[in-house]
Amino acid sequence: MAKLKTLLLHPDPLIRRDLRQALSGAGFLSVLGEAVTAFEALELIEAIPYGALFLSLDLPGGVSGLELAQMLSGRKNKPALVFLAAGEGQAYAAFELGATDYLLWPAPEERLQKTFAKLSAFKSRFREVPMPEKWDEAAPRGGLDEEGGSPGGWPGGWSEGGPGGWPEGDGKTVSLPLGDDEQEHFLSALKQAWDTNQTRTPEIEKLAVSQDGRMFLVPYGQIVFVEAYEDYSYVHTAQQKYLTSYRVKYLEERLAPHRFFRVHRKYLVNLDMVTEIASLPGSNFMLRTAGRTRIELPISRRRIASLKQVLGF
Repeated sequence: MAKLKTLLLHPDPLIRRDLRQALSGAGFLSVLGEAVTAFEALELIEAIPYGALFLSLDLPGGVSGLELAQMLSGRKNKPALVFLAAGEGQAYAAFELGATDYLLWPAPEERLQKTFAKLSAFKSRFREVPMPEKWDEAAPRGGLDEEGGSPGGWPGGWSEGGPGGWPEGDGKTVSLPLGDDEQEHFLSALKQAWDTNQTRTPEIEKLAVSQDGRMFLVPYGQIVFVEAYEDYSYVHTAQQKYLTSYRVKYLEERLAPHRFFRVHRKYLVNLDMVTEIASLPGSNFMLRTAGRTRIELPISRRRIASLKQVLGF
């Protein structure tokens, strides 16, 4: 059985050595890399589909363990995160970011066994995504075209009204003409989808941001707008502004289900905070937001029609 590929991220080589030795007792884990900074870890994560990441809260290079977890939060198949810490002060923030476990290091053997149990449970529902060069090998066989369908537009080479038409059934069940290997792959995919749906953790409607070395969890409803800044973004609340490592495109996708709208290439706005939309000379528009300090933001002309549709006028 395949092992869970594991990455160790800690600035202290002695701790990495001790951790590697401790993990050797878990037969389902395979340590396949070590890193010192978050940026080194990201490079490795891009190259290897890790299933587990043991990481320190404090890292050199300007990005902490919590900030790295925040950067990984948008991944569909992110690894299990096990934080290593000297105290419990940041445990809450770690679990809010989806940590599988939070270890006070050095950890006694009985405590490590609890971590292994959590990782074993995670492994049972983790699906390793094959690397691009292996996609052809991993793809199910069949006559699919570039759009994901069969050349004729119907599954498995069927055609509407073609030879055989749809397979016969009892009116409630459709039998798919799959070979044994394809059927096994199909059933495995169905089971994976079911397991993922049953075990998915409900989204925490808070955004992790950091300032002055501290991590804050900002409820989505308190965000007034997001402003693009080079490859980063500023998250504005009524009282504060936070510089984050999130790109606006990522925040747009994450916050769109929560009534946020991209009004301009630089701005993403919480529609619940909008109090007025005004027309300006030259077919330009702006909006004003709620709060003690009135904020005015431009609206792109190509976005105004979509915004009006969303707002219902």
